[in-house]
Amino acid sequence: MNLFPQSFQSLEQAMSTATLKQRVHTANIANVDTPNYKSKQVSFQSALDTAIHRQPLASIKTEPQHIAFSTENGESSHLIKENNSTKITPNGNNVDMDAEMAELAKNQLWYNALTERVNGKFNSLRSVIDGR
Repeated sequence: MNLFPQSFQSLEQAMSTATLKQRVHTANIANVDTPNYKSKQVSFQSALDTAIHRQPLASIKTEPQHIAFSTENGESSHLIKENNSTKITPNGNNVDMDAEMAELAKNQLWYNALTERVNGKFNSLRSVIDGR
């Protein structure tokens, strides 16, 4: 019996993605003055769009020595890409501080919304358990 519905796993994955994005943006901000540092981005939206528009394939390993499919291990489809297309400063660094701060704020709002949703789910479970 699964106590938690599928939505908890989806929320967990979304929070993991938001955490990864937070780390990438803070690393970009920390390296704003590092010569030849190239900013990085989490490319998640395209993978999400692909996953939504196609049916997942079932994967079964016939031998324990076989390499696991990504869906079996719960591996994420997050990709960290380096931005080599722009050169903002003369030292080769391409971190745009304003853009990074805006993305950081947007990501923080998203993470807070996810946290509120998880809290709401747990409060629902608590009220069922308490019989309210």
